[in-house]
Amino acid sequence: MSINPMQRAHAAPRCTAKSKRTGKHCRAPAVRGWKVCRMHGARGGAPEGKRNGNYRHGARSKATIELWKLIKSLR
Repeated sequence: MSINPMQRAHAAPRCTAKSKRTGKHCRAPAVRGWKVCRMHGARGGAPEGKRNGNYRHGARSKATIELWKLIKSLR
């Protein structure tokens, strides 16, 4: 007797996002390690730093801004 391999997919945790219109849950399988599916924000966003295609020089990066705040607080 063989076990259906799709049974594991059916048992996957489901997305917790809710529809504004109907108020029902999404019901798509959640991404491993996340509570939502890929369509509702799991692993979303652009890469940080030089891996981002819009990165220029880093003068306004998070690290630089934190350094400026530290210098201002020392005055």
